[in-house]
Amino acid sequence: MQFDHAGIATEDATALAELFVDLCGVDVAHEETFDGMQVVFLDFGNGYLELLEPTEGGTIASYLEDNGPGIHHLAFETDDVAGAIERARELDITPIDEEPRPGAWGHDVAFLHPRDTGGILVEFVEH
Repeated sequence: MQFDHAGIATEDATALAELFVDLCGVDVAHEETFDGMQVVFLDFGNGYLELLEPTEGGTIASYLEDNGPGIHHLAFETDDVAGAIERARELDITPIDEEPRPGAWGHDVAFLHPRDTGGILVEFVEH
């Protein structure tokens, strides 16, 4: 398993993307509207920033209301999301997703509950 991306909740994904493109000289790798969010992936070469702007109510809109903008989750790439979920269960880590589900960029994903992972929302991503 390896680091894939950090998900960043923001009120304005386009403006934040422009800031990081100018500041860090990175490229926008992918953009889409998905599951009530505008999603922008910035390619840092050894991982991505995933900028998440709500376009309607939902998880990211609620997160921003409760916490403001900032890091929402950390994602790790795996070849087997279902197997990663099972391994988490063996370690008494509660999965939020009982099985893989469709995520941004067409990837299969699953999340783990932050109460069991040091307060960090963890995402498994299968490309």
